[in-house]
Amino acid sequence: MLKLKLVLDAIEPKQADLARSLQLSKATIAQLINHGLWPKSLDRTELEQRIRDWLLSNGAANDAIGDVFEEVQVDQPCANTADPQPPEAFDQNNQESEPMLKRKQTLMPATRRAFALPRDPFDDLTCADDMYVSQDIRYVRECMYQVARHDGFLAVVGESGAGKSTLRRELVARLEAEDAPVMVIEPYVLASEENDTKGKTLKSTHIAEAITSVVQPLESGKSSPQARFDQMVAALKGSAESGMRHLLILEEAHSLPITTLKHLKRLRELERGFSKLVSIVLIAQPELLTRKLNERNPELREVVQRLQVVELGAIPPAELETFLRFRFGRVGVDLDKVINAEGISAICERLQHNVGNKTLSLLYPLAIGNLMTAAMNLAADLGEPVVTGQIVMEV
Repeated sequence: MLKLKLVLDAIEPKQADLARSLQLSKATIAQLINHGLWPKSLDRTELEQRIRDWLLSNGAANDAIGDVFEEVQVDQPCANTADPQPPEAFDQNNQESEPMLKRKQTLMPATRRAFALPRDPFDDLTCADDMYVSQDIRYVRECMYQVARHDGFLAVVGESGAGKSTLRRELVARLEAEDAPVMVIEPYVLASEENDTKGKTLKSTHIAEAITSVVQPLESGKSSPQARFDQMVAALKGSAESGMRHLLILEEAHSLPITTLKHLKRLRELERGFSKLVSIVLIAQPELLTRKLNERNPELREVVQRLQVVELGAIPPAELETFLRFRFGRVGVDLDKVINAEGISAICERLQHNVGNKTLSLLYPLAIGNLMTAAMNLAADLGEPVVTGQIVMEV
């Protein structure tokens, strides 16, 4: 840490005021104060003089600024280190804090120029070829495809940002490209919640209406619930007789009420001979299993016994470099010109956390992309040619 930090603590204007005066980002000033990292794009001698002038004009003593850029050792938090967390910020079982995830990050124009990025490597995918496919992802993708083309009742479970919705989009695109005889039904789930206090529950009547509107789009809906269900069953049987299959995909399935989950089992019981009329894929966060589809939940035991569950895990640390190289390769950029080996190792360290005897991994595409983007922005701001481990640890 530079003595500059102590001088700033002694005057009223603070670090953010210095950053604004110099027209530099707060992250750049934090890097300078805490680690002596000077922006390579600026002349250091000139910048030192500008800082001294600012300190003098804001009340710093003249004899205090002579050695203001020397390093000192002080047992106190750095300017960009979070305050100590209260007890409730720690896991009650192991007393260890949870890892911090970055908010949504956006590549700055200067970052795009610095790393010659024609487009954001972590933006939404434009086609199936943009999707990184690990062994785990390949397995989950094939399970979804088999349910669509043949039959099944499947739950795809994963943390936010794991790539569940990407797999759903890829499945729909794949079926369309193959001109497969599969009708995909995706009920409107915006504002769908598990009770009507938080939002609107997705009920079996809504699902029946969605099925009928896809299978028989020109048929007007019946007025009574029983008539609508009869209409749905007749539409499904007629469509099946013509050789079509029907795939119901429910996003945000962890928000489905218990009653609707029970009704899905009854929907699965609709048959034409030995063939089921509807296949179902639920896409959900882990709460679906921990809070609802638990073996100890007597209300849903029939659903639990019939439901196949596949979990979409984090990217293995050994595959992180491969994942990053693939993403940057899709936009025509060599990964080695963006981040070095220490930087990649630092991403692993930032997104993994020891919980008891286990390691909690948050190496999901969304978390990796946000952390990598923030690191690139900081590297460009500092004038660093590549993202280093130190930069990753500081964002």
